[in-house]
Amino acid sequence: MESIPIYQVDAFTDNLFGGNPAAVCILESEIDESLMQQIAAENNLAETAFVIPQEGFASIRYFTPLTEVALCGHATLASAFVLSEFVQKRNNQFTFETMLSGRLTVEVRSDLFALNLPADQLKPEKAQFVAVADILGHQPVELFHGRTDLMAVFDDQQILKEMEPDMKALARLNARGLIVAAPGNESDFVTRFFAPAIGVDEDPVTGSAHTSLVPYWSQKLNKTSLVSHQLSARGGVLYCRDLGNRTEVAGKATLYLKGEIFV
Repeated sequence: MESIPIYQVDAFTDNLFGGNPAAVCILESEIDESLMQQIAAENNLAETAFVIPQEGFASIRYFTPLTEVALCGHATLASAFVLSEFVQKRNNQFTFETMLSGRLTVEVRSDLFALNLPADQLKPEKAQFVAVADILGHQPVELFHGRTDLMAVFDDQQILKEMEPDMKALARLNARGLIVAAPGNESDFVTRFFAPAIGVDEDPVTGSAHTSLVPYWSQKLNKTSLVSHQLSARGGVLYCRDLGNRTEVAGKATLYLKGEIFV
C-alpha cells in the first residue's frame, strides 16, 4: 500500500469555509489516470489537482469528480499555496506545466497568490441565446462563447443573486459551463458559474472563468485593474489585471486539512 499526501485548501478567500475548496495531491511520479479520476470522485470537490514538483517547475493536472479539465484557477492557486507552505517554502514564484493549457505561473505577494493565465477570446453567441435565456429565467444583455464556456452578461447584480438555473437543461448546452456576470455594487463586477456537464452544478469561485471575464470588463469599464466578487453561497474575492493576451487573477488561500490517501 502506498500513501499520497493530500491537502484541502479554500482558495480565493482568507476565511475558512469560504472561497472554493480544492484538493491538492503531491506526487513523486506519474500515477495512472484512472486512479487520479477515482481519487477526484472520492474527494467529491469541484477540482482535485495532482502535482509533481520538479527542479524549477511542477507538472499539474486537474480532475472534477467526472472528468479531467484543461485549466482550473482555484486549484492552481491552492497548489501554489501548498508548495509555498509545505514543499518549497523559500520560493515566491511557481511555474506549472499543464498538459492542456501550457505554462502557468503563480507569484506570491505577501498573502496574495497571483496567477498568470492565457486570456480568452470571446465571440458573440446567437445560436444558444434563446436556450440560455430560458435556462436562466432571464434574458441576458449579451451572450458570448469562448474556448470552453458561454458567458451571459446582465445589467443588475440582483438578477444573478436570484437566479435559479435549470441544471438539466444547462448541462445540455454546447459548452463546459455557463458564466453569468453583471456590474457590481461593491466591486467592478460580480459573477456566478454553472457547470453541471462536468459534475459541478455551481462552482463557488472560478479562476479560469476570469480569463473570459477580465478582458470583457476591462474594455467595458476602461480600466486594467479590477476586483470581482463571485456571488456563490461561499463567496470569493478575486483581484484581477488585464495584461493583453494574458490575465492575472489573484486571491488569498487558507488551509482546511492535510492528510494521506492510501492506495
